[in-house]
Amino acid sequence: MDRAQLADFLRTRREALQPEDVGLPRGPRRRTGGLRREEVAALCGMSADYYSRIEQQRGPHPSEQMLAAIARGLRLSLDERDHLFRIAGHAAPRRVHRADHINPGIMRILDRLADTPAQVMGSLGETLRQTPPAVALLGDDSRWIGPARSAVYRWYTDPESRRIYPEEDHELHGRIYTAQLRLAYTRAGRGSRAAALVDALLAASPDFAAAWGTHDISAVFQDQKRLLHPELGLLELHCQTLVDPDQSQTLLVFTAVPGSASYEKLQLLSVIGDQRL
Repeated sequence: MDRAQLADFLRTRREALQPEDVGLPRGPRRRTGGLRREEVAALCGMSADYYSRIEQQRGPHPSEQMLAAIARGLRLSLDERDHLFRIAGHAAPRRVHRADHINPGIMRILDRLADTPAQVMGSLGETLRQTPPAVALLGDDSRWIGPARSAVYRWYTDPESRRIYPEEDHELHGRIYTAQLRLAYTRAGRGSRAAALVDALLAASPDFAAAWGTHDISAVFQDQKRLLHPELGLLELHCQTLVDPDQSQTLLVFTAVPGSASYEKLQLLSVIGDQRL
């Protein structure tokens, strides 16, 4: 671990970011450019003291999990993320197996959608980042660990995960999830995370095994979605997507037709907040 290089790299990346880059107001009293340490710490989900000590060359040896959080918080590119890992004394993550790092451009777009339900999804259906309205609409889907991080795994192993959709839509969503996983498996091949997920599902769910055996890839995505919210009831939404091909990640943005009942319900998400878990 090169403490001096690590501290200097973090400082320069922090000073290069502007509040507007991460969805923060500049405010009339800000005298210098760049972000404050406490702002970066909040973006990384860690204490200001922990982050400050690393920048001051007196902190602990950051774990890989902490470095990944710092890379996301500072909106680092993949090359910058790899450099961060190396100067912190860790091997750079293998890109073929690590899909948690979000493209900085996608992060900048997400930062500007703070009042809109939006989230970044990995290729295996992992929720990597959500706006507060998305948490209020869908629940905190970034909290899962292990195979349950994948929405398709939860769909076939946890019946509670299906309650967000009307029952008459379940068959279609099962087909969509299975088709998306098959495409990810085809791209990644044997020995991949996708293959491991398929094996886990084949062992855990006869329903998945039956769906997988059909080789159906016709229902990959549906831009019209009906969601059941425990407080707001049924919402009919449009789901726009922005795909980052290099990372096999997708930004989903949920909207409703202005003036519709679903549009009015979306406005209430700010009142509900992120109480859904």
